[in-house]
Amino acid sequence: MRISGKLDEVRSLVRSARADGNSIGLVPTMGALHEGHASLISRARRDNDFVVLSIFVNPTQFGPSDDFEKYPRQLEQDAAIAEELGVDLIFAPTAEAMYPPDFVTYVEVEKLTAELCGAFRPGHFRGVTTVVSKLFNIVSPDRAYFGQKDYQQLLVIERMTRDLDLPIEVIGCPTIRETDGLAISSRNQYLTPQQRSAAPAIYQALQQGAEAVRAGASAPEAEAIVAARIANEPLLEIQYTRAVDPRNLVEPGWAGPPMLLAVASFAGDTRLIDNLLVEE
Repeated sequence: MRISGKLDEVRSLVRSARADGNSIGLVPTMGALHEGHASLISRARRDNDFVVLSIFVNPTQFGPSDDFEKYPRQLEQDAAIAEELGVDLIFAPTAEAMYPPDFVTYVEVEKLTAELCGAFRPGHFRGVTTVVSKLFNIVSPDRAYFGQKDYQQLLVIERMTRDLDLPIEVIGCPTIRETDGLAISSRNQYLTPQQRSAAPAIYQALQQGAEAVRAGASAPEAEAIVAARIANEPLLEIQYTRAVDPRNLVEPGWAGPPMLLAVASFAGDTRLIDNLLVEE
């Protein structure tokens, strides 16, 4: 396994792999690898001949009140995990390499980014789509892998890829959960023991909302059910609970499936997001 932070070197290594007839899979991450990332890497390993893992804590997707400075950075530990999972190349650039001092170009997807998390984190998705478009240009993968835990991000990246005619297959992979249902996230390590015990209420609330949707509940009814369950947990503070059309993230004009239930909630200073797709 190779590790490089140099854009030209990564391009050269990928070109060489492709010249040998290999297909290329990319797993973009911000590091602090966990079982969710491992599932993406394993899928990429099954689908492709050459797997690239990017590790980059992207400053442009963090807002002024976000946790950029304290976000975990553990390249040596991540590299050991990646090698065990069969990664061929880790691309770990610096912020200066990705965003030189004269950088002024951004990629932005409209409409989809105005909903859910986008309504509370202005500029976040512009940072995501900009860095992902740069990663796509540098690595030129055949396939790229993203977790469905970040459903809105996945939808936005799919739309960007389609709208810009990028020859890349974007593949969404299932959310990986702890045994008590909490969606695995790098930010879970910030939780106190008491907050960690409270956090599974988010998934329990989503399950209750999904059961109601399957029984024919409308979006407002489902939102109220999810919110009521989370409100019973005093250590959780709701930022939003939404029930939306999974294709465009706006309120559906029907009751029952299909419907995406999405939640953002704070446990202390830690922001937790989760969702559940209720399909027909």
